[in-house]
Amino acid sequence: MSIEENKKLVRRYFQEIDAGNVDILDELVAEDYRDHSPPPFPGLGSGREGLKQAFRLFWEATPGTHEIEDQIAEGDKVVTRLTARGVHEKDLPGIPATGKPVETTAVVIHRIENGRLVEKWSERDLVRLLQQLDVMPTPDGNAG
Repeated sequence: MSIEENKKLVRRYFQEIDAGNVDILDELVAEDYRDHSPPPFPGLGSGREGLKQAFRLFWEATPGTHEIEDQIAEGDKVVTRLTARGVHEKDLPGIPATGKPVETTAVVIHRIENGRLVEKWSERDLVRLLQQLDVMPTPDGNAG
């Protein structure tokens, strides 16, 4: 695949997730997908099925969107800087629903092979997210 096709695949991946279409991951993601930065919740599987579990968990608890701010690609890798927004409507593991809007930023690197996502590395602003979910105090000592 070309660099532009790789970028288009990653954009489609986020668009489908935003639409709640988790089953499309069967088409877009390799079965043995490797997430080098898994979600912070225990008990989720690995590979494509683990990714589907994570997205279902987050989609049900915090439905929202991913806004792609920048995308850079080289070879078989695509780097995406994004902002994710949602509302914490349902419980996350160990975190009761707050009803609050949440926003976090991330830089995600996907590796693509044979037209599918095969690996992912990411850096997310988890501290800010946990503050917004009232799990961690802000620097001023208040809940998010």
